[in-house]
Amino acid sequence: MVRDQEARSSNLRTPKSEFYFDLPPELIAQTPIPERDHSRLLCMDKVTGELAHRHFYELPSLLHEGDCLVVNDSRVLPARLIGHRPSGGAAELVLLKELGDSCWECLCRPGKRLREGAEVLFGNGELTATVEEVLPGGNRKIRFHYEGIFLEVLDRLGKMPLPPYIKEELSDRERYQTVYSRELGSAAAPTAGLHFTPELLARIREMGVPICPITLHVGLGTFRPVKEDEIEDHEMHSEFCIVPEETAETVNRIKRNNGRIIAVGTTSCRTLESFTDDDGTLRAESGWTDIFIYPGYRFRCIDALITNFHLPESTLIMLVSALAGREHVLNAYKVAVENRYRFFSFGDAMFLS
Repeated sequence: MVRDQEARSSNLRTPKSEFYFDLPPELIAQTPIPERDHSRLLCMDKVTGELAHRHFYELPSLLHEGDCLVVNDSRVLPARLIGHRPSGGAAELVLLKELGDSCWECLCRPGKRLREGAEVLFGNGELTATVEEVLPGGNRKIRFHYEGIFLEVLDRLGKMPLPPYIKEELSDRERYQTVYSRELGSAAAPTAGLHFTPELLARIREMGVPICPITLHVGLGTFRPVKEDEIEDHEMHSEFCIVPEETAETVNRIKRNNGRIIAVGTTSCRTLESFTDDDGTLRAESGWTDIFIYPGYRFRCIDALITNFHLPESTLIMLVSALAGREHVLNAYKVAVENRYRFFSFGDAMFLS
């Protein structure tokens, strides 16, 4: 398990209220725009806080030959299963973590009805589930019963586990996948990558900017609010991630040549920072990380970040503030609200460089 001890070692205490901002609910994007790369892009100089309004398709003009983009190639499982109990009552499961032997840790509704031994049926009984154990925190260990290949059954019966602030059903579930998604395993999309198109990626590669994959399987803990009054007391959920050998080699070469390492999304950032040594060397490795990045953290790997707009008082806005400064970030969010930017998963993006 990779943990961040550096930021926690400070004696300073930071109220989570320092990361609050007013967000009109109507700015929460409920659906993706028709063309992925036509989202708006708020560019910020992380040193001065200077802002510029662009569109995502203009990203190549902001990059330089010798830069490197690191993207999260995790693919979202259709992990939301809606079924019924033998009594006829509705039930819903969201798959969170594979435990082996046809068992998964799941978020379950209604929790009070799904005690140990309870059964749930999906489809025409093609898939059934049994509650084997109530886990600490209230999630359940669920054993699934089916014929054939589980992921194929899940693809037929499952729905996308959209974040709780998105109320509309998604007509095309590929819009909640990045165009470069490959490794199935996330419970939520790495949303900063949703703005890329194959054509935009090709333009970036033609500039001499390599696009390197890492994998971090996003858990629903991403949406877990910070409940503690002081952020230093917050415990992050753990997520599994992989840094391939080729990505490590490319990133280390780019750094030696003084190019910029640009993380696409907070998940790519957290993976890179988890497996980078104090001397800035990225290791090819896999494992679990619960790194928590907030102001005071010293970045070892990344130089710039592409990210969406995040929730008030969330660990994600704290990460962005660690890179560019809390006052700069909160001012950028104020400007974004004033200019009616779209927020969260299907919203607009920022480029902090």
